[in-house]
Amino acid sequence: MLSRWIWPAVGIAAAVAIVVVPFGYAITGLHTDVLMGTGCGVAIGVGVALRGGSPGGPWTGILIGSIVGMASALVAGLLPGNPWGYLGPPVLALSVGLIRVRGAHLSGYREMSRETFIASILLSVGLLPALIAMGNFSLDGFSLNNALLPVMPVLFVPVMALLAGLLSHGHDEWRDTRPPVLLLLGAVVPVALLVFMLATGRLDQGIRMWQIAVTVLLSMFVVPAAAFLVGRLAITWLEPRLRVYGRLIDYLRVMWVPIGGFAVGYLTIIVLFAGFYGMLERFSSGAFAGVESGAGITDWLSFSFFTALGQDFLTVSPESVGAKVLVGVHLILSAGWVVVLFAAVMTSIGPKLERIARRQGVD
Repeated sequence: MLSRWIWPAVGIAAAVAIVVVPFGYAITGLHTDVLMGTGCGVAIGVGVALRGGSPGGPWTGILIGSIVGMASALVAGLLPGNPWGYLGPPVLALSVGLIRVRGAHLSGYREMSRETFIASILLSVGLLPALIAMGNFSLDGFSLNNALLPVMPVLFVPVMALLAGLLSHGHDEWRDTRPPVLLLLGAVVPVALLVFMLATGRLDQGIRMWQIAVTVLLSMFVVPAAAFLVGRLAITWLEPRLRVYGRLIDYLRVMWVPIGGFAVGYLTIIVLFAGFYGMLERFSSGAFAGVESGAGITDWLSFSFFTALGQDFLTVSPESVGAKVLVGVHLILSAGWVVVLFAAVMTSIGPKLERIARRQGVD
């Protein structure tokens, strides 16, 4: 029973990490910042995919997790050292803006608050690995402030739910005309707390009143509102395309074996001719121009790969008649393999693809 959830979650987490980790290191060299972005992306991606209701299945979780993870890594990289307070609101707002891809119909503040709370819990879980890596829960680094850091996204839930609800007025599905009183009161708490911490110098020493007003306005309202709108606009455009990915899964199941067969044959041709090229150069020195004296199988595999693609290799080129003939035969076989195998595969799987198309047309 658990394996039905564990293995898809592991696959989604690995895919999100492959996207977010290189992006994070392109922005910052701090491992904890990259871990922060990866953790947030993995948590949101796995949560969205396993909750169900999304049109693209696990691909939806991978996409949403990658977007959230890259946004988290970007914010963490731009604000190294102490980005926690500034990371929560925009990333949470972006996550809420992307909720629509899961198929959620948000028609009121109650549904918006629920989805915002769930997103905040996922972000809190995603922040834990980075906090542990930074030593915030060690005996030396433990404090009340550090203990509260993982739940900071939850603190922003009322503000983000209120902001998202106000920006959703006018949509066809939205039915509420005014926010609940409890939500308004809850939204006042984090704003008042931020003002208090700025005014008392707990976040920044010597800050002035106008700087406090600008900081609160930007960090709690303007930037999160922009993030929410960007997420909603992005998912509005992506949602119909995700349905296409969901339908392609049936086709890929049919074509998986032929694709593997094509790859095996193509790689066999590359390896075979890499040996031919190396042997020709060894017994007929000078057959290829630009070959170094210590050229090995790796060099010939690279040359054979580029030749199979019909591309010129940067350093090696055929010089003798025998080398040119060998390259020509290689090109003919590679192109022939593509054409012949494609025709054979389409003849073989054509009826299966037609049945899938008819079934999806009926659905």
